[in-house]
Amino acid sequence: MSFAPLTGRTAIVTGVTRRIGIGAAIARRLAEQGADLLLQGWEAHDAEKPWGVDADGASAIAAELRAGGHRVEYVSADFSDPEAPAAVLQAGIDAFGHVDVLVANHARSTPWAPLAELTAAEIDASFAINTRATLLLVKEFAGHFSTAADVDGGDGRIVLFTSGQHNGPMPAEIPYATSKAALAGITASLAAAVARQRITVNCVNPGPTDTGWATPEITEAALRSMPFGRWGRPEDAAALVAFLVGPDGGWVTGQVISSEGGFGRG
Repeated sequence: MSFAPLTGRTAIVTGVTRRIGIGAAIARRLAEQGADLLLQGWEAHDAEKPWGVDADGASAIAAELRAGGHRVEYVSADFSDPEAPAAVLQAGIDAFGHVDVLVANHARSTPWAPLAELTAAEIDASFAINTRATLLLVKEFAGHFSTAADVDGGDGRIVLFTSGQHNGPMPAEIPYATSKAALAGITASLAAAVARQRITVNCVNPGPTDTGWATPEITEAALRSMPFGRWGRPEDAAALVAFLVGPDGGWVTGQVISSEGGFGRG
């Protein structure tokens, strides 16, 4: 049997509610690599969106992974609550004794929020969930982190998610794009802040990814800018995350990395 590189490591993955989502793909990939998992989700967010709730999706993802012999816990947490990030981090510690990896995949999506319809409430909500909660998760992770010297590649790993707004305009999603741009912009500073603790911080832009949210019109428009002739798959982003949080990713930090198949460059 080959060695699983994340054996003995615990990962928190946020934003895991839909079986076809990026969060679920990351959870599956890290479980395959041997990690114990604390998954977070908030199904009420999906209920407000056109794609709707994946009924029992979170429990089905956890059950699927447990059936494969993996140790998995799930917590429902609303990141609009400023106390939620600390509670999620503590849940991981309570379940597994330590947390070595943080993947902040969650997001408040605003698929239609152009400048003319901008409201203070949506700006505040997007920053609370996408930016504030992520920064508080990083703070809590760094505050609890201790290196696991007996595990190969035992350094801490943090992966944030941005949304490609640095590669091109997103005029219909102003609050979302702004709050995600903040994460790309702060990545280098966060990496410097935790480097002495042997923690890396990187930020992934997954590009257009087929998770069931796009209309046929959006799908077709994006395909015209996809050199490989397809949208990204959740597994594409998960593969990059697995590299960054694994032993081979220990010399990569402070980077914003796109995994988007050359989107817009074909």
